[in-house]
Amino acid sequence: MDNIYELLFDALMEKSADEKMVKVSHIYNLCIQNPNNLCFDKTPIEQVEIPGRPIKPSLVRFEDIPKRDKSENGIIATIHAICHIEFNAINLALDAGYRFQDMPKQFIFDWVKVAFEEAKHFKLLRDYLQELGFNYGDFKAHNGLWKMTKDTDYSTLSRMALVPRVLEAKGLDATPGMIKRFKNSKFSKMADILQIIYIDEIGHVKIGNYWYKYLCNLDNLDYIQTFDDLIKKHLGQKLRGPFNIDGRLKAGFTQEEIYFLEIKTVNVNN
Repeated sequence: MDNIYELLFDALMEKSADEKMVKVSHIYNLCIQNPNNLCFDKTPIEQVEIPGRPIKPSLVRFEDIPKRDKSENGIIATIHAICHIEFNAINLALDAGYRFQDMPKQFIFDWVKVAFEEAKHFKLLRDYLQELGFNYGDFKAHNGLWKMTKDTDYSTLSRMALVPRVLEAKGLDATPGMIKRFKNSKFSKMADILQIIYIDEIGHVKIGNYWYKYLCNLDNLDYIQTFDDLIKKHLGQKLRGPFNIDGRLKAGFTQEEIYFLEIKTVNVNN
């Protein structure tokens, strides 16, 4: 029998993007077709400073990323940045499944599904970059998403609060506007790709919401107050709006949470 945690860690640390996708697909198929042949014996949990990734793109500080303008090259750099986010998202999902070994089996299966869909997104974007004459790694990138993953290693609750409910939910806020902009450009194929990503990401945030609230209920915690406390601890600032209310509601945020976000937000349009 294959140990699911060993498989997840192996995929997490795989440096080749192509091999990582193959390994993720293999794990996903095992979970779907032969879950009874998987072993869930706990393994020693390793701290991961940097997960497996190709040599390129070169990682720099967020402040050192060249500003992307509306030129053709700037738009392609934006597509590359989205592609990099999706690659990071594969590792985020793999790490969640591997690291939090006290969670129910369904938690593992959920994050394997997320990893599989993030790999699909990455491939769609990388293939499109190649159609445009570029490749993943041709532009500089930053490692901000992984930093939050590492900062929440200590707690499943914190991870579920800060990664799907903050970082991925920001994608729900931003994607409809990007779809509209790409649809009216020479890069209209990106609108179709982003529509696929948007639908899947609603499901990913919904998974994060479910397990966040599951953990709050387990410890009799108020999920809104706990979220506020974790935002202050890890971000030290209010979340930035505006928010995609329809997308967030579909992803499992309640009306009460939306109200809380709106009264606590910093609106970037003001």
